[in-house]
Amino acid sequence: MTTVLAPVAGSVVGLAAVPDPVFAGGLVGPGTAIDPARGPADALAPVDGTILKIHPHAYVVVGDDGRGVLVHLGVDTVRLRGEGFTVLAREGERVRAGQPVVAWHPAGVEARGLSPVCAVVALDAPPGAVRVVAASGPVRAGERLLRWD
Repeated sequence: MTTVLAPVAGSVVGLAAVPDPVFAGGLVGPGTAIDPARGPADALAPVDGTILKIHPHAYVVVGDDGRGVLVHLGVDTVRLRGEGFTVLAREGERVRAGQPVVAWHPAGVEARGLSPVCAVVALDAPPGAVRVVAASGPVRAGERLLRWD
């Protein structure tokens, strides 16, 4: 069993609330989404593991069990070309759950006309293996978010 922590503070809204059909339809994988608090913040590692891939707007952390978790900061934020994001870790780096990975400002994303809603996805998880353990509504960064059996 893998416990996935909330990478950002905000309100748990579910993948269906992500204004992107690929995430909303669960095509990337099961998980949930968080509508983040709008202040400047660090996005955290959701699990202990190694950073497989990192971009200013998204990153994947793979745990020792081989399970990868994608954190996508906002929708279509790749279009910002890193503006408003500061990468705090590097590919191949070992991180602890709760460690800052990217600094960003959700209100800045929103001010550019993009959604700051963050998808948190269990990559390659089989159907029914992932449950949201955080109640709908407020969640703090670093709190339990998902259980991956």
